[in-house]
Amino acid sequence: MSPARIDAAEALRRLVEGNARFVAGRPEHPRQDAAHRRDQCTGQRPLAAIVGCADARVPPEILFDQGVGDLFVLRVAGNVVDDAMLGSLEYAVAHLGTPLIVVLAHASCGAVGAALAGGEHPGHLPAITDAIRPAIEATRGAPGNLAANVTIAHAHAMVERIRRAGPLIAPAVAAGKVEVVALYYELDSGEVRRLD
Repeated sequence: MSPARIDAAEALRRLVEGNARFVAGRPEHPRQDAAHRRDQCTGQRPLAAIVGCADARVPPEILFDQGVGDLFVLRVAGNVVDDAMLGSLEYAVAHLGTPLIVVLAHASCGAVGAALAGGEHPGHLPAITDAIRPAIEATRGAPGNLAANVTIAHAHAMVERIRRAGPLIAPAVAAGKVEVVALYYELDSGEVRRLD
């Protein structure tokens, strides 16, 4: 099992430090040995839940240089938070005591690109692109890069959806037991920054 419970600020600090190691090309690959794996058999206490994109270039455990059991990772194209994702986050908060939820957006998101392209999408793709469209409307006419603006606006919208999710997450946020933040990953530099 992971060490004693930590708060959201400490969890975020550990993610930032891990990302700095990754960017510098000096990852430690912590807590990945056989003894730690066996220790994890008794339960999990992840320091953060990460709502990340399914993009193969954005693996949270690697870019935050974390080990087995450190992160509770949920991945779906475009960081779309639906009811199943909320249920998983509720489990992390209510049963695992996870103090930090991160919505991890990233540069060059294909889901955002598809939503911006518009038109008809086959199969179940509209479940993703339709969820991103409100961010397109919210950023229409804003200065700067349209795709980046939409990605950031969508991440903030997903943070708000998570923060307001009852009956388990919203009360935990109100009580200061869990913090929900948006981070943005730059593919070229490898850096993660907080979106405020």
